Amino acid sequence: INAEWPLGRDQDMASYQSLGPIKDHQYKDKHVGGVTLKDVESHLWVKEFAAFLKKSGKLPIPKWTDIVKTATFKELPPKDQDWYYIRTAAVLRRIYLRQGVGCGALRKIYGGRVNRGSAPHHHKDATASVLRNSMKGLEEMKLVAKHPDGGRMITSAGRRDADRIASQVMAACQAAASIIDCDDPEVEVPAPVEVPAAEE
Repeated sequence: INAEWPLGRDQDMASYQSLGPIKDHQYKDKHVGGVTLKDVESHLWVKEFAAFLKKSGKLPIPKWTDIVKTATFKELPPKDQDWYYIRTAAVLRRIYLRQGVGCGALRKIYGGRVNRGSAPHHHKDATASVLRNSMKGLEEMKLVAKHPDGGRMITSAGRRDADRIASQVMAACQAAASIIDCDDPEVEVPAPVEVPAAEE
């Protein structure tokens, strides 16, 4: 008997597929222990947590944020004035999802393709200074700490703030989704527009 497939490959695959998708089988409409960062859309959470960092005023902002580029292959610095808060929030999310991540891995994540003209594009890592200062700022805010095996890890305070912002994002999304209820007979749902068939 094969240890990997005790009942045989075909029978084991059939029994696994009979369970259906995992999200429908176990986790559909169920949040055990409350809402966490993993339960909301990443771009919505990053935007809200960046606003939280800016409002708190505790994140140290370097003086060169208005002139620095995020990578050597970039031509101009970011146009958004709050880009440093957004990048720091995104870095915290990466540390939350992957404990022990360091500056080297983050450089690869936030890197991109360098334009080499007619030659093939190559990957280029992002600058380490921005990421290192973001992690130092989060460490001063007691949201992250140094991992024993290297890199950074999320602290209890950082996890609490991240999950709290995630619950606020989830509540806002549910409130926006409940504004228009198609099953309510008093709500007039516009009829679909019929597109005339093209003449042959």
